[in-house]
Amino acid sequence: MMRWFQALMPREDRFFALFNRHAQTLVAGAEQLSGLLTGKGNTAQSAALVFQHEDEADAITREVLTLVQRTFITPFDRGDIKDLINTLDDTIDQMKKTAKAVVLFEVANLEPEMAAMGDLIKQAAALTLEAVRMLGSFRDNAAKLHIITEKIIHLEEDADVLNEKGIKALFLRHRNGNAMDYIVGIEIYDHLEKVMDRFEDVANRISSIVIEQV
Repeated sequence: MMRWFQALMPREDRFFALFNRHAQTLVAGAEQLSGLLTGKGNTAQSAALVFQHEDEADAITREVLTLVQRTFITPFDRGDIKDLINTLDDTIDQMKKTAKAVVLFEVANLEPEMAAMGDLIKQAAALTLEAVRMLGSFRDNAAKLHIITEKIIHLEEDADVLNEKGIKALFLRHRNGNAMDYIVGIEIYDHLEKVMDRFEDVANRISSIVIEQV
């Protein structure tokens, strides 16, 4: 009955544009974070751009949460809208924490596995944007969305393997050397793993919305 009622009422579609804008900040942030992790270019400048994109994402999140309060008919459940935008925002927040750790600890030599994880983060961001763009017609795109979210989950699994490999290499390199470099490296790997975990959270949230609504 509620779905039938919603179909008759005018729907607020600005949510989809806002989700799309937020997902674009993830792509932009991931590009800068990945560049930072390769050790190429200006680390401080790349980190500053990650911070800037995170600020943009925060503003979009606030706009979505305000719109939820002011909208009578939403495209899907209000709780799902809040959960999705907050999960998207948690993802770029974690990117910011990663970039901040690199700058704070003045990391000059980043591990190859960190750069590889940065590439996975870029891929996950691109897939997230692709999925978010389909949400405006999520019933028509249910099958495609399932495929995309599965790809994101597989990327998170690949990141787990890379993370373990990187930590092992870090330990072997520093077990008889600089303990502080090892501790800092572990900190960065932890942040990178959490970035990918947040992307998996987004994928799961999108899957849940589709399952509930289709």
